[in-house]
Amino acid sequence: MRADRLVAILLMLQTRGRVTAPEVAAELEVSEKTARRDLEALGMAGLPVYSQPGRNGGWRLLGGASTDLSGLTAEEARHLFLTAGAATPLDGGERHTSGILRKLLRALPETFRADAEVAAKAVVVDPSAWGDGPPAPTPEHLPVLRRAVVERVRVRISYVDRTRVATERVVDPLGLVSKGRVWYLVAGTDRGQRTFRVDRVRTAALTTERAERPADFDLRAAWLAVVAEMGERRSPARATVRVPAAYVRGLRGQFGNDLLLDEVETAPEHASPSAAGEARVTVIVAGRSPQVIAQHLAGWGAALEVLDPPEVRAHLERLGRELAQLYLDPDRLPS
Repeated sequence: MRADRLVAILLMLQTRGRVTAPEVAAELEVSEKTARRDLEALGMAGLPVYSQPGRNGGWRLLGGASTDLSGLTAEEARHLFLTAGAATPLDGGERHTSGILRKLLRALPETFRADAEVAAKAVVVDPSAWGDGPPAPTPEHLPVLRRAVVERVRVRISYVDRTRVATERVVDPLGLVSKGRVWYLVAGTDRGQRTFRVDRVRTAALTTERAERPADFDLRAAWLAVVAEMGERRSPARATVRVPAAYVRGLRGQFGNDLLLDEVETAPEHASPSAAGEARVTVIVAGRSPQVIAQHLAGWGAALEVLDPPEVRAHLERLGRELAQLYLDPDRLPS
């Protein structure tokens, strides 16, 4: 759920004492399904929100309408900020949500604020997956690692890497990231910052040692750097493509993270018109090799133009010749 909706629902509960999903939906201009999911998420996050069935039922804050943020326990405050922080969109909205969280922070008892602030920055949700795959179960040791991040203590983990080598180490947990179906732990080690797949953690135990956390550490920035590095490893080849602006969404659906939208020319003054007068933009697409990129782009036909590199253009030319020979030769066509 979005952090701004979380705050709005809490304020509605505080001022009205009881709300229903239709009321929340109307107030926040979302569907009843979304409103109900948000209300349930608050309760599942450990906040004092409960549902009351029946004709006059609805959702209430434990303690009644007079309950406010100063009445939360330390654990409830951490859950609130953990939920709100994770709800911030990865690709924007940080400034807006940060203002909301600052207002919430001032409403908390001073003794809770440090932990709540850490909790708000403990989790990042990156909805785009690396690729297709079945839904993955929640990793067994995720709760322990989440607690280590929020409480800022070192954690001892045994870990099996992608080459099946098992190691044991004590790390400084810096944050957790949910990317698509996979959870990652970003942590400080004696060899610098590392990223661990949580489903490869075999054991996890909190220590009594205080974790070291750089004062300027930003989980979102750190994760974007990881994604960029992984992108270079997974898809080292690049191609510059001119395409009608209306097709960018389709390319995004096809290439996912391998369409570098930060390099898309979207401003009207940068868009070049096609012969038909349609605005065209330049995008960068990535893939494992020039041949793979050409195979992905071939289905778009003449709707787009590869500007660079020559290897991709050559592969497209070859594919075009092969298709023309196959379908223009009468002997090759079915009778």
